[in-house]
Amino acid sequence: MSNLIDNLSRMQAFERSHENGSNPTQNPIFSDVLDTRLSRRGILAGSLALLAAGTADAAPKAKSTKATTPPPFRFKEVAAGIDERHHVAEGYDAHVLIRWGDPVMPGAPKFDPEKQTAAAQRLQFGYNPDFLGYFPLPGSKPSDHGLLTANQEYTNEELMFPGLGRQDRKATFLGMTRELVDIEMAAHGGTVIEVRKTKGRWEVVQNSKYARRITADTPMTISGPAAGHERMRTTADPEGRTVLGMLGNCAGGITPWGTWLSGEENVHGYFTGKLAEGHPETANYKRFGMPGGGFIWGRYHDRFDVSKDPNEPNRFGWVVEINPYDPKSQPKKRTALGRTKHEGAAGIINRDSRYVVYLGDDERFEYVYRFVTRDRIDHENPAANADILDNGILSVARYDADGTITWLPLIFGQGPLTEANGFKSQGDVLIETRRAADLLGATKMDRPEDIEANPVTQHVYVMLTNNVRRTAEQVSPANPRPDNKFGHIVEMLPPDGDHAADKFTWNILLRCGDPSIAEVGATFNPETTKDGWFGMPDNCAVDHMGRLWIATDGNSAARTGRADGVWALETQGEKRATGKLFFRCPAGAELCGPMFTPSDETLFVAVQHPGEADDEDPNAQPATYEKPATRWPDFNPAMPPRPSIVAITRRGGGKIGT
Repeated sequence: MSNLIDNLSRMQAFERSHENGSNPTQNPIFSDVLDTRLSRRGILAGSLALLAAGTADAAPKAKSTKATTPPPFRFKEVAAGIDERHHVAEGYDAHVLIRWGDPVMPGAPKFDPEKQTAAAQRLQFGYNPDFLGYFPLPGSKPSDHGLLTANQEYTNEELMFPGLGRQDRKATFLGMTRELVDIEMAAHGGTVIEVRKTKGRWEVVQNSKYARRITADTPMTISGPAAGHERMRTTADPEGRTVLGMLGNCAGGITPWGTWLSGEENVHGYFTGKLAEGHPETANYKRFGMPGGGFIWGRYHDRFDVSKDPNEPNRFGWVVEINPYDPKSQPKKRTALGRTKHEGAAGIINRDSRYVVYLGDDERFEYVYRFVTRDRIDHENPAANADILDNGILSVARYDADGTITWLPLIFGQGPLTEANGFKSQGDVLIETRRAADLLGATKMDRPEDIEANPVTQHVYVMLTNNVRRTAEQVSPANPRPDNKFGHIVEMLPPDGDHAADKFTWNILLRCGDPSIAEVGATFNPETTKDGWFGMPDNCAVDHMGRLWIATDGNSAARTGRADGVWALETQGEKRATGKLFFRCPAGAELCGPMFTPSDETLFVAVQHPGEADDEDPNAQPATYEKPATRWPDFNPAMPPRPSIVAITRRGGGKIGT
């Protein structure tokens, strides 16, 4: 983050540290593969003709049948733009369900931003919600009463604490204290709340027996092949099987047996210090960008200082499984799913009843992964699936020039994953998932973020947010953007719906950006309006009708002239690649965690870091507690902006977007 950190607010730099990736390999870059694949078809002339005809790309279109064609989107879209408030499509209501600092646990004090304490924050809703999960409660109407879970990804101190201002290495974290650090740690992790819809409006059930806060200090079990590994052992945990907290939790997933999967993403930023000369973890940590130094927790807690506790970073960067129905259950870090900067852990039941989880590693030039369980799901006895994620095969994707994907298994002893290359066990392979994938020859991608499988069509969508480091040498007629600011979406097709197959096919669903600017090279359908295009796809959701919804991160006045939000995206038929803006965030905010209830009559969304400054605007003033870009959602001069969850419903009832 070294260069970036000097020019951006500390938290903006931390979140955008994807720009300083650490993949040193010569593995194929996705644009190279796409160039080779499409040039074999005389792409230059062909692509111009196809684009003129309004297709999403020159790659083969996904096939669909009437049985798998989702209904079209029918709503009057929101006008793109930026202001202090949120906006939703005409005929819909969007109300704030819960905000940072609102009570979660019994006995939680009223939020007072001038008198924050760690003890209070442990009982209150945390900061920057990301992935949301909805879990119906037995005995209730499934879409009217359930549990809502939220990842609490990270903190913006400049917006949280009065008088603090920018906190980064340039400022040497001068404003931070042990008290403020402990509040930050309490604001991380996750939250479980009980929610109920009464007379058409959602509310939080106070003093619920299900309510829970998970923080950076919550004890968690380390399970799977890396549990107990010598590289997972610390002074506080000589067995290597218990760790405190989860960090940087971004997107996630919901399992068929009723648990919440939460992916730890930018964990490198929480660590400071320097390893001793010649330490065996040096190369491993460099590959992970560790320590990132985005926080100063190591000043007050030795476990975040690698010079004092050198194995602690290996205990972060995993997928965490949590049972939301049992607040006393201990979360488990499922090491079989690999250690990366996880963006998402969404899955699908395969046709043979094994469970398949798709995983993005959110950094430029990183990889797309897939985990297939060894065992089949027991549909009759959900409890029997409690540890099903501890056994299975993790693979990484190679996108080949013939339009196929080859899934390369990360198995100790196979191919280059041997002692000759420094791997002594499967635990080593998983602790160093990135290096193992390097050796297998995986395809470098443009920041793989959320990946969702569509259970209606069986197609899989990969959000590739951007990659501003793509060089001129990588330009090709098939991928004309050497500086991919706006990202794209890849569609993967498993053969006959077999998500465990060794080979898939792939195509480009969409190249994002303003289609009215020719040099951007966007490929939205011509039916897309001036409000319907977007850049920087990040999270996504597939509703129960099989329709794709895109949440964005990075739209701003300087980048696109519009705020982040939720766009509906057609994926089938003549309207394929047509976007429509459904919900717009307030200034400075990112849209996360779109989650539908089973009836599709409610869409929950998470609004992160409202009030941040536009880091792409050289004239923008730094955002602070005293001078944020917005005071959403309270619009009270005594209140800072507050990250929140918003519940969206249709006036008079009915499915969202129909």
